[in-house]
Amino acid sequence: MTVIAIDGPAASGKSSVARALAAQLGFSYINTGAMYRAITWHILRCGADPHSPVAVANALDTAALRTGFESGLSFIEIDGTRPFEELQAAPVNQAVSAVSSVPAVRDRLVAEFRTLAATADCVVEGRDIGSVVFPETPYKFYLDAKPEIRQLRRNAQGQQDEVTTRDRFDSSRHTAPLTIAPDATVIDTTELNLAEVVVAVQTALATKGLLACPRE
Repeated sequence: MTVIAIDGPAASGKSSVARALAAQLGFSYINTGAMYRAITWHILRCGADPHSPVAVANALDTAALRTGFESGLSFIEIDGTRPFEELQAAPVNQAVSAVSSVPAVRDRLVAEFRTLAATADCVVEGRDIGSVVFPETPYKFYLDAKPEIRQLRRNAQGQQDEVTTRDRFDSSRHTAPLTIAPDATVIDTTELNLAEVVVAVQTALATKGLLACPRE
């Protein structure tokens, strides 16, 4: 199966680009950020301290996870529930960086990501997809933009967290930090709209022999 890895910091455009690219290529789309948010939601619902790796690992250990695809989009179900609107709640947004840095969380979800990618050609977005989760794929991209532009995008999404704070945490964590894979194609999205970024990715894919085949 083919995996296209799209990494980048908060509000760099990676989720929108990954979804649009997957639709154009006829690939499935794995939103890893949503899955980490779902785990965070579960941790908070259990009353566990999101800043305690032991508490997070214990709460996760008893959770029944189910992941899969529906209409080409990934989903995660925890103890029979699929969270949606809850994933953008302020408490989840504030705790997701801490929860996603816990090795037990990353180990469990990385295994889920790899299992999903073994069933279908995928576009996968996140922060360590090309560097850790699928380092063998030749199709790696890193999207970035100026911090002030990403902050404006973040605010437009209804989120009030500071992207520079999120960047600092994600880049300095010990487990799978945000980093640019050595062979990744870096695209600055500061002055590009969604369509232009998708075209830039497709152009780079074409040079690697992977051409767009829009879904019928």
